[in-house]
Amino acid sequence: MSKQRIALLGIGTMGRGMATNLLKAGFPLTVYNRTRAKAEPLAEQGAVIADTPADAAKNADVVISILADDIASRAAWLGENGALAAMSPGSTVIECGTLSPEWIAELNRETHFRGIGLVEAPVTGSRPQAEGGQLTFLCGSDEATLEKIRAILEPMSKTIIHFGPVGSGGQVKLINNFLCGVQVASFAEAVAWIERTQLNRQQVLDFLKSGAAGSGIFAAMTDRMTARTYEVNFLLRLLNKDLRYAQAAAADHGVSLTTAVTTENLFDKAEQQGLGEKDMSAVVEVLREIK
Repeated sequence: MSKQRIALLGIGTMGRGMATNLLKAGFPLTVYNRTRAKAEPLAEQGAVIADTPADAAKNADVVISILADDIASRAAWLGENGALAAMSPGSTVIECGTLSPEWIAELNRETHFRGIGLVEAPVTGSRPQAEGGQLTFLCGSDEATLEKIRAILEPMSKTIIHFGPVGSGGQVKLINNFLCGVQVASFAEAVAWIERTQLNRQQVLDFLKSGAAGSGIFAAMTDRMTARTYEVNFLLRLLNKDLRYAQAAAADHGVSLTTAVTTENLFDKAEQQGLGEKDMSAVVEVLREIK
């Protein structure tokens, strides 16, 4: 049986690794990125580069999107030269972005109207996991549609979790990123505090990472915050966006994320200081500047 033809919209921090793993698995792949130059290196690996989302999608069995926010996703699917209008009934959308529940609900209506399947599949992991095919996909869909595209997710994934119908995966992703954001902020505050004492910073951080307060986030942030290099694994501005989406989603269920409000304020300051295009760990620099 021939492999499904895939289009991938968005060749950023995550999309590049995802595309590479799909090509390694032998899938025919067409890619689109708003800045074409970022997609062109994939042509050497066998990808076709499209000029618009519609061009990418017109012959695809499955179209994957991993874009920054609701605005970018909406433009790629429904805007001028959008992908949905070029897709055939019976084809499938896989939306991997971290997006708002409102937009996912609208996309679900639009795909259903066109006879197109939808798997909502935001991912956890960052650049190294995308490059290594070790992402976790948090899926919201019906069982049949997920099974139809499971073979496409597998080369990119460590784990595929089905949480329920469309909307379920996005809720879990926003909960996850809310918790990550709060932990990044609290760890940044702890680092700034430690650095203003006479304590041995590395000794204290080693203890914290291995103690009751330790977490995967703490372990990942330690080297980045102390080395102050901030190579992007997860863009700071995108985590801040996720905090805003998380607060709105929780409010729809009558929950006020008070810790997210405080965290967002800190990330807002980081963006105002020009740190938005750096890794999320760069938020510590805001606290280092406060005297």
